Amino acid sequence: MNTPIRRLSILIAMLFTTLLVASTVVQFAQARSLGAMASNKRTLLDSYSRERGAIIVGGQAVAKSVPVQDQYRFLRTYPQGELYSHLTGFYSYSVGAPYGLEHAADDLLSGDADQLFVRRVTDLITGRKTSGATIELTIDPKAQKAADQALGQSRGAVVALDPKTGAILAMVSHPAYDPNGLASHDLNKAAKAWQSLSTDKDKAYLNRALSGVYPPGSTFKVVTAAAALENGVVTNENSSVPGPAQLDLPLTSTNLPNENGQPCGPGDKTTLIHALEISCNTAFGSLGLELGGEKLRAQAAKFGFGDSLQVPMRVATSSVPADLNEPQSAQAAIGQYDVRTTPLQMAMVAAGIANKGSVMTPYLIQSVRSANLDIIESAPDPVELSQAVSEQTASIVTKMMVSVVDNGSGARARIPGVDVAGKTGTAQHDPGKPPHAWFISFAPAADPKVAVAVVVEDGGVTGSEVGGGRVAAPIARAVMEAVLNR
Repeated sequence: MNTPIRRLSILIAMLFTTLLVASTVVQFAQARSLGAMASNKRTLLDSYSRERGAIIVGGQAVAKSVPVQDQYRFLRTYPQGELYSHLTGFYSYSVGAPYGLEHAADDLLSGDADQLFVRRVTDLITGRKTSGATIELTIDPKAQKAADQALGQSRGAVVALDPKTGAILAMVSHPAYDPNGLASHDLNKAAKAWQSLSTDKDKAYLNRALSGVYPPGSTFKVVTAAAALENGVVTNENSSVPGPAQLDLPLTSTNLPNENGQPCGPGDKTTLIHALEISCNTAFGSLGLELGGEKLRAQAAKFGFGDSLQVPMRVATSSVPADLNEPQSAQAAIGQYDVRTTPLQMAMVAAGIANKGSVMTPYLIQSVRSANLDIIESAPDPVELSQAVSEQTASIVTKMMVSVVDNGSGARARIPGVDVAGKTGTAQHDPGKPPHAWFISFAPAADPKVAVAVVVEDGGVTGSEVGGGRVAAPIARAVMEAVLNR
């Protein structure tokens, strides 16, 4: 072989090798990332050609695929629309990236999950068309409907948990939206629906239960009380604590006042239980001074603050700032300064107290089923996230929270014949705007079946300066009653 032919042969061999390497990289190394690209419409068309798995609540589909006579073959529909919109999210060819569970559980719903590998192989051998898995949620439909109706036209969120397992029983965020328009195969209609949703001034696309981050206000006093008991600053609910009309804060000329401008008891003293009943700012501010910021922060962390959670949707991280000085510690102790939390996190605080101090990891998927409803995967045994407080501390705080409902600011959460534990909150945020109204609770106090957190932005639809006891407590009561009466 002469030199030119040999060189040409080497060049051709190199080109074939390069082509082989490039195709291998594309088909194997880059396959997952290319398939996941929102701009890859071929992947979306392939997904639409499969029957996507349903999302089930209480035996009824809240998201399902129905056959249609167009290039997509299946249309994603949401029979109950807004009620479950922040749980299901939406699956849209026009928008591309899915939202909610449609995104977080996409590998299951599309049939691409590792758990479904054997089924995909079987489908390949038998020639059967691959379909996605059905996922069954932990949601109690009665609790979900009660939360939705009670929240009404207010902006805010409601979360209900089973304290003993961490199962999410209700999750509602308002304002909601109808995902059906977004899933339409009429691309103009879907684009208009997305334009309307993505530019909505009230952020209807935001799942406030998981991604809304708020100052918790006085509901955080439950964490402060727990920290004071755990660290020996107080010994029981009848321990004496300061309760002046104003608390003199060191390092600043600004004092911390009570909302009504009055002392919380005679001689500027009160008991811990009475301080929680009337939500005495100065009492809990003084506990914050004595504890210091790091002990407050450590106690909050035991309830889940600072953790990155997925349920399977990603949850915004709740936080207590580090390196708090004394005035900041006092403010943080009443749930102000830069303390920020999600409604799910505050439901976990209530659930942790309810469950004898043990905080369970929250979860939303009860089971995964094949297209013929055979169980592929059940929810794992309940997983403890942390032991937030001792059983004794949980018992003392429970007694105090029951007194808040029986004798204090949480009276509107009372349920006849049931001991309800609760805590109100009124959280200042933007200057010039009404405070957010909060309520956290659980019931029955002795054997809890449900823990609830409610936040109503700007105090509700009236916009008046009202506390959590007037606005948020009745919403929590409606959800607790729905669970207890099922």
